[in-house]
Amino acid sequence: MATTSSDLGKTLWAAADVLRQKMSADAYKDYLLGLVFYKALSDKYLIKVVDLIENRKDVSLEEAQKLYEDTAQNSEDWKILCEELQKDMGCIILPEHTFTAFYNQINEGSFLLENLSQAFRNIEQSHGNHYDGLFDDFDISSKDLGKNVMECNKMISSVIKALEGIDFSQYSDDALGDAYEYLIGQFASESGKKAGEFYTPQAVSKLIAKIVTQGREKKDGFSVYDPCCGSGSLLLQVKNYMYKQDNVDYSRLVHFFGQEINNQTYNLARMNMMLHNVSSGYQHLNNGNTLSLDWPVDEPTNFDACTMNPPYSLKWDAQPSLITDVRFSRYERLAPKSAADYAFLLHGFYHLKTDGVMGIVLPHGVLFRGSAEGTIRQHLLEDGSIYAVIGLPANLFFNTPIPTCVIILKKNNPSRDVLFIDASKDFVKEKTRNILTDEAIDKILLAYKERKDIDKYAHLASYKEIKENDFNLNIPRYVDTFEEEEPINIEDTFKEFENICKEEHELSNSLNDYFKELGLTFRMEV
Repeated sequence: MATTSSDLGKTLWAAADVLRQKMSADAYKDYLLGLVFYKALSDKYLIKVVDLIENRKDVSLEEAQKLYEDTAQNSEDWKILCEELQKDMGCIILPEHTFTAFYNQINEGSFLLENLSQAFRNIEQSHGNHYDGLFDDFDISSKDLGKNVMECNKMISSVIKALEGIDFSQYSDDALGDAYEYLIGQFASESGKKAGEFYTPQAVSKLIAKIVTQGREKKDGFSVYDPCCGSGSLLLQVKNYMYKQDNVDYSRLVHFFGQEINNQTYNLARMNMMLHNVSSGYQHLNNGNTLSLDWPVDEPTNFDACTMNPPYSLKWDAQPSLITDVRFSRYERLAPKSAADYAFLLHGFYHLKTDGVMGIVLPHGVLFRGSAEGTIRQHLLEDGSIYAVIGLPANLFFNTPIPTCVIILKKNNPSRDVLFIDASKDFVKEKTRNILTDEAIDKILLAYKERKDIDKYAHLASYKEIKENDFNLNIPRYVDTFEEEEPINIEDTFKEFENICKEEHELSNSLNDYFKELGLTFRMEV
């Protein structure tokens, strides 16, 4: 058995081999992640069964399965057990529908995909809406799985068999959640451009999470909002930096709010939250269009932190009537139809508390483009809303090679100065992508905390300086990273050239002697 979350993640990824041979990463992502989630839920469910019946947890899944099946034969005990399971787990998984039962049915040759679908439907239809629609995208009849029912059945059976050897109940919630995050990251790596729809690289998520929680690690009931939450990876990073100790674990008290337009990705975020043991009372996710549908509109509507990695320069329906929308009306102009970057930024900023902190990833164009974006940027700077601009290396993201920046916003920056950090050169190369290392993140955080000039790296620009630059925030205007080239010694260069010519002459003579020995008339020019 895998022993760490890293080992578990790699073991789970290996289970995708049978799917990987048949379909693209974007297609098999939903099948593997859905089955991993279901097995994790089923394994915990079986252990809970034994805990409720015999008040112990040191049991194998097979033993727990047998006890569950035996209890189901006693109507009185079964009824009481189901009531307790519904209360503790939020759903009922029938004995014949557990992951372990399906594995046994495969070995017996009696497994049917329709029974798996029924198990999913039973969970989705549990009391309350915690699991509602969770498996919408798990299509057992998809041609991606096979040409007919028999082939589909065989394909899913292969994945179930690959996963069965892992007992998810043996892992902590953090380890299981981290392994699931690892899987999502692997899918992002293989999905190319589609990765931007559901995943923010962990290093970027870590940087933003550390900034928005700084100094507030012990805040009870801390709330974080991501209007373009994808798989929830950026949201969930926040809990890693909340204060933890034996009697108080503030990471368990974080309220997560997120909206996602893509239904597949929305359900992926829900599964991700559950596997990280975020209880239903602390996860508040919505499937909707952030720009056309302001959410949330019921209490609470403002949050301690806002994190966001929206789709860059997305076209949007910038109807003139939206200028009266409370999210945008303060800024005189709407973001242009060709680039919704500032629409996303203003939406998130509107939902930030007065003492909140927002971190958003955007392309560099938002720092200097004119027209409507220039007007919006000027208003933000006049209000003192932009607190810092951090330039990141190019090629960090799976879906685009362009360099990006993180803009930090606050509503309480009376000095109106802006810290500029140029971290564009702080990366290591890993295969085809650049990686922001922990050392680079720590360097950024230190500069962010100290908020002072660092030669060729950081500059604290006054409002006056920014105004003199016509509210242009292009980082090179404020951080000079130019390195003078070492002067060339002409005499040494000519000596080197002379040596090269001499070596070439000697090599030509040697080759001509060799040609002569071979009886060839060809000669190299000397």
